[in-house]
Amino acid sequence: MYNNFPGNVHKTVRFVTSVSEKTLQKALVESFHKLNRGTSTLEEVTTPSIPRCKVIFEFGVAEDDDFNYLDDEERDRLLKVIRKKAFSTMDFLCILRYYKLRDEAKRPLRSDYYMLRFIFGERIGRMRVFHEKGLMYVSPKDLPWFIVDKINAQFSRRVVKAQEVPSGFPSRNL
Repeated sequence: MYNNFPGNVHKTVRFVTSVSEKTLQKALVESFHKLNRGTSTLEEVTTPSIPRCKVIFEFGVAEDDDFNYLDDEERDRLLKVIRKKAFSTMDFLCILRYYKLRDEAKRPLRSDYYMLRFIFGERIGRMRVFHEKGLMYVSPKDLPWFIVDKINAQFSRRVVKAQEVPSGFPSRNL
């Protein structure tokens, strides 16, 4: 858990799941680990404001006041901890790096920095999204749905169903 996670977030999504907390957390870690190794088009993530744009994700998992890049070693360490006991809260740093494609060349654009907090309960939870900095090529409203789709892709059926929490709704509790 990240000690300095902001209290005011830009988006909150609640979700229900048909799998255990441990299974969901393992799928979340695996999803972020896979995204770290790939490239997506902006169209796959959101309605693009920039045509022909690639997105590279970089996820880090919180440990006290820092974030550790979710590489193979960190993934294995997390999965080992989850096997013993599920987390009640997991925080992640999500950096989205954008590249505009021109002919064969890639031109880097500004990046977006998000902090994500997942709060888990028995078959329910919340995802809180905070936009730290950047131009929001991917909106805080679109990022949770992309993540839910990636988690569900880990299973043969849809196991996470999410819904938006209305603005002004008290989001302190599950």
